[in-house]
Amino acid sequence: MTKNKLVAPVVKWVGGKRQILGEIEKYVPKKFGTYYEPFIGGGAVLFELQPIRAVVSDINAELINLYEVIRDEPDALVEDLKQHKNSAEYFYEVREKDRDKALYAKLTPVQRASRLLFLNKTCFNGLFRVNRAGEFNTPFGNYKNPNIINEVTLRAVSSYLRSAQVSFLCLDFATTLLSASKDDFVYLDPPYDPVSDTSSFTGYDKGGFNQEEQKRLKLLCNDLHARGVKFLLSNSSTSFIRELYAEFRVEVVQAKRAINSKADRRGEVDEVLVRNYGVGY
Repeated sequence: MTKNKLVAPVVKWVGGKRQILGEIEKYVPKKFGTYYEPFIGGGAVLFELQPIRAVVSDINAELINLYEVIRDEPDALVEDLKQHKNSAEYFYEVREKDRDKALYAKLTPVQRASRLLFLNKTCFNGLFRVNRAGEFNTPFGNYKNPNIINEVTLRAVSSYLRSAQVSFLCLDFATTLLSASKDDFVYLDPPYDPVSDTSSFTGYDKGGFNQEEQKRLKLLCNDLHARGVKFLLSNSSTSFIRELYAEFRVEVVQAKRAINSKADRRGEVDEVLVRNYGVGY
């Protein structure tokens, strides 16, 4: 299938991979069966590779709903996005909708997808964050001209998702990968191991992702390797992660990270790419 250059992420997401796509592409197997991505997030790698068969998942149900609506109802989504206003008063009115669970349950999938996109484009730094109750809690960004309706990208992504065999799941990463088999390819982009006590961010879902979850993911990687499944994993270059995956091939790469409340703490940081296959792939 010919790649469409207009296909690109529609949401800004913590830890998005646009900055290191070039490094990631160096290590993508030249041939593989089904592509799996259990932490889809903003989907930068999926939309760059545009595989013809893919199984993608995320524990964030609102994000998965967004992708399904983009695939199935792009016209309705574009129309609903036109109603939104770039004002603080309106922003907080929309943001508060998930506080009333009964009212929120009445929103259609299109309305929920439209709300997520609007909040993502107008909230501070595009930071999708929820509290322990699963309620969106990022403040208003106060941007002059946010690109709330990126219709060209939305329609390009919709076209790709409809033309390829892309299955969406909202499951735990281990459950998502139960069907992965020999010669399939898995890209893993979990919430990163924090490089300091103050840098942890796992608020894209009310659950969180601590070191015990990192260890559970490593055990899954062992299982994938034993099954003959190729995997490529991104994470922060902490001693914990480097030691955890020491038996596999670990490459250190640099990425620019912009999501930090203090400007002087943004910039290039070391990350790792871990894989279980060698040169030639």
